[in-house]
Order: sequence, then C-alpha cells, then structure tokens
Amino acid sequence: MGSGNKADRWINPTCTPLEVTQRGPFVQFADGRLMTVGDNVTLVSHDNGVTWPDIQPILCGNGAEPLPKGPGVPTGRGQLLHTRDGTLIIVWDDERVLNWDKALNEPGIDARGDQWAIRSVDGGKTWIDRQRLYEGVCGHPPINMIQTASGRIVVTAQFYLREPGRNVIRVYSSGDEGKSWRGSNIIDLGGHGHHDGAFEPTFVQLQDGRLWMLIRTNWDRFWEAFSDDDGLSWRVIRPSQIEASTSPGYITRLASGRLALVWSRLYPEGADSYLRRSEQYSEAEASWHREELSLAFSEDEGQSWSKPVVLAREKDTWLSYPYLFEPEPGLLWLQSGQGDVRIRFHEHEMFEP
Repeated sequence: MGSGNKADRWINPTCTPLEVTQRGPFVQFADGRLMTVGDNVTLVSHDNGVTWPDIQPILCGNGAEPLPKGPGVPTGRGQLLHTRDGTLIIVWDDERVLNWDKALNEPGIDARGDQWAIRSVDGGKTWIDRQRLYEGVCGHPPINMIQTASGRIVVTAQFYLREPGRNVIRVYSSGDEGKSWRGSNIIDLGGHGHHDGAFEPTFVQLQDGRLWMLIRTNWDRFWEAFSDDDGLSWRVIRPSQIEASTSPGYITRLASGRLALVWSRLYPEGADSYLRRSEQYSEAEASWHREELSLAFSEDEGQSWSKPVVLAREKDTWLSYPYLFEPEPGLLWLQSGQGDVRIRFHEHEMFEP
C-alpha cells in the first residue's frame, strides 16, 4: 500500500522522535557503541545512532575491494547478534527473486533466494565460516535471532514449498558460536498463495527454558509453536490466543523481565471489522489491517497481556514490520520497515495493567 500524507500520521504523545539514521537490527557493545549491517558492510555509531562514521566491508575480493551485491554476499536483509562470548553473527537472505506464476499459483521456476550465515571473532575486523543455511526460495528475512540461556544461537528461516505454493518455517541453531548449524523440523500449516502458510515468525525464550514462537497467519491470530530443546525441534504447534491481522509481530524480553509485543491487531482500535482480501495471496480471506501499531506487555510469560496501547496510526498507510530495541533498561526504540516509524518511549509510561 502506498504511503499517505505523513502530516496525517498520529504518534502516541508519550513517544518522542527517534534520531537514528540507520535501521536495525542493532547490537550494543560494552562501551556504548552501536553496530548494524548494510549491504556487505558493518556500520558503527559512537553517538547513540545519530551518525555512523565507521564503515567496514564484510567480504572483499582479491583486490581488497568489497564484493558487489550477489548470491552469498551479505545484505541488510537479516539479523545481527553479539554473543556473550563476543562473537558477532550475521544471518541474511539473498535478494529474493520470486516471479510468482499466477496461472499455477506457484513460485516461478527461476525463483531463488538463499539464506546464509557468517561470523566474526575479532569485533568485525574479519569474517569467517560463511555458509549457506538454506538453498531455495526464502521469503522474508528472519525477524529476530537470540542466544538462549544455554548459549545456543537460534534463528528462523521462512521459505516456499510448491504444489501447493506456500510458506513454511525451519529453525536453524548453532551450539558453537555460529561455526556450524543444524536445522529443525519444518513447521507447515498448509495454505496456497504467495502470502499463505506459516511465515514471518518472531520468538523468545521463556523463563522455563522453552522457546515460544508467534507465527504470522491468515487466520485472524498468531499461531504459536514451542520448543523444549533450544530450537532443535518444535512439537507443539497450535493457534494462540493473540488476535492479529496478517502481519508480523515482534516479541522480546526486556531488562525488567517483562515480555513486550508490538504488532498489528486484527482490527483498528474500537472497530470490529476490516476489509478482507485473498486473491492469490491466500486461500482464506484475511484482514490486512496495518494502519496501526500496538504495544502490550506480559508479566506472566505470555499467559496474559496488558491493555494494548496504540503507538502510531495513519489512514491508508501500512505501518508494519516492527523492530524493538532497548539501548538502556526501560528505554525502548521502535522502528517499522513499512511506514518508516521511528520513535522512542519509556516502558513504565506505556504499561497499562
């Protein structure tokens, strides 16, 4: 959906503008520096994200020049993690070529878009162990990547299967700081369409050790999946109690211990319906409500949630693909991939029991 007039955008008055000129994901070092990833470069800021003067290539050719865009060359379409032992890990998707075959309602025969990983053990000066995690047609890049309490690195891959064409999910994890990776079972909820199936998951580790995944679907709510072995397998897969439009959410654990979820609710605040569509997107007609972004907190590991608070609203404009970052305890930054929302706020000012 095209952008509307930003003069019509409403931002929750509790929020203030975020003067950060790069998009996340971000990692923060002990000295306060921030790092993010662009196309085959890392960028570092010394002033809380306002400027990014330190730019370093990731992969270079024989002449020490950065490699141009191409298969297997890092992009800004992915995730960055700084482990507790100091390893930097990037997981990214190649630029996707989908070429959806409308006659067959399937990915085109020349569709492609692999997922890769690479790591650095010297703070980003050099990068090693580049490897392809998945070869095929990835959809959206991973929403988040975490290190579990045991030290395992966990990230998701969303990709297309054929006949019928649909999205499925596989989780990749590493027990050796990104040197090697192992794939889980496939989470396949069926469906038929280039925006159908199980896709764009976000996940977090619960205090009991399980991983909890919230999956975008076209069925008026997130589906949820649980892993009790650090992402190696996902055996409990079911509808969650969280209603949502066909849009991704972002869940994370805050320094306070609370869980925070940013997402597009099923309907606009105060409404009980919204225009539905399917076409070749999905078998079921779904709400594509993305004109608001809402925030809620949980103090009991997702069993219940605080009253949702609308952070941003704009008529006829999609505000979606949220990313939440906590640069200091209780201070939250929010960016959106669609609509370019960039705001900051404090946790205690948004919490409504």
